[in-house]
Amino acid sequence: MAVPPGARAAVEVRAADLTAPGAMAAAVADADVVVHAVAHIAGGTTWRIEDGDAAAERVNVGLVRDLVGALAARPRREPATVLFAGAVSQAGPLDKDVLDGTETDRPAGEYDSQKLRAERLLLAADAEGVLRGVSLRLPTVFGYGPGSVARDKGVVTTMARRALAGDPITMWHDGTVRRDLLYSADAARAFVAAARHAGALSGRHWLLGTGRGEPLGAVFGQVAALAAEHTGRPPVPVVSVEPPAHAEPGDFRSVTVDASAFRAATGWRPEVPLAEALRRTVAFCAEGAERNLP
Repeated sequence: MAVPPGARAAVEVRAADLTAPGAMAAAVADADVVVHAVAHIAGGTTWRIEDGDAAAERVNVGLVRDLVGALAARPRREPATVLFAGAVSQAGPLDKDVLDGTETDRPAGEYDSQKLRAERLLLAADAEGVLRGVSLRLPTVFGYGPGSVARDKGVVTTMARRALAGDPITMWHDGTVRRDLLYSADAARAFVAAARHAGALSGRHWLLGTGRGEPLGAVFGQVAALAAEHTGRPPVPVVSVEPPAHAEPGDFRSVTVDASAFRAATGWRPEVPLAEALRRTVAFCAEGAERNLP
């Protein structure tokens, strides 16, 4: 049922093991729109997945297969809209800094390969009329909102926690590597826009981003300064360290996203300036709000 203008929708939070038999079908039984943002994250804060990781495959690919099967088995009705949270990095490391979604996908790491396989399952189901599938490929997303129910494990928030704890912020490069950083609230608004324009978007992937590649050394310097405002101590140093063995080529390439195609189709645009997004993120971590998040 549509929410009347000016009203707030009721939100019910449920926890479930979607890998359990029948769990996916139960979760989407009456859904008109499904936002599939489930991902298997390796230990710690890294997205790295070893080749042949069956647990990661089960979550990152198997759950999309389960979702398609569950929607195909529902009694005949208007196809549900499925919004898939993909990754800009699915394209693989390329010899270009600005990505616009026209690139040929050649993922290098296992995580990106699994995300691409899942996306293809979804778009194949769209072609068969089982559902309306839209893949939104995300850049580096960070931050919290008032209703956050999970810890942000991304690099920006990780470095905010380090700075607040008084630990140096470390980089695997000299700080000139750029990333397109999208604040979580803007990413959420993009999914809302996609749901509203699913008819025009379905059947393909779309890139999200701000259109700006931010040098990570400068970003981490801002994080250190913001953390110092909360701790009352001098800003922690931002230092370069030797990359670990699991580093991938994409870790050392700059990425900026041209999201003009998605913006033209939906009218969406990022609204929160980077400085404000960083301030909110550091403040959230400093105030201890993360303690109650899983």
